[in-house]
Amino acid sequence: MLEGLRQFIADVVSPQQTPVFDDNGYQLAATALLIHVTSLDGEPTDLERRKLHGLIELRFGLDPGSADRLIAQAMLVEGDAVDLYRFTSVIMRELDEAGRLRLVEMMWELVYADGKVTEFEDNVVWRASELLGISTRDRIDLKHRVAARRSGQPA
Repeated sequence: MLEGLRQFIADVVSPQQTPVFDDNGYQLAATALLIHVTSLDGEPTDLERRKLHGLIELRFGLDPGSADRLIAQAMLVEGDAVDLYRFTSVIMRELDEAGRLRLVEMMWELVYADGKVTEFEDNVVWRASELLGISTRDRIDLKHRVAARRSGQPA
């Protein structure tokens, strides 16, 4: 209920700033890819959902209501997808290598959100990284960096 009120106020105060997410936009594709990662080991936990929401807000510069709309739209798109290429092809067209590296890092952050890495999660990050043109070395470096942050060790 509070979220609904917050969104109503945001819409009234600045309706022209509400982003529209089209099917060809990298934000929608990236969010759908991230949702795919969170759903690999079953229903996403509250912790994983909060992490996803936080990453979307932070990395895409969205307010909570816009992040909610993007995630809801991405869930629909992800449910209709038959492979990762639908998302990675859009991302490849729209993001440079640094942006794609940040996306792979976001995937690892979601994988580690629940404290464990499954074989399926590791495999999907590997496949997506390959489709995004990210080297094995960079993928593994990002994995270790995220794991080190979670454990409090220096990267």
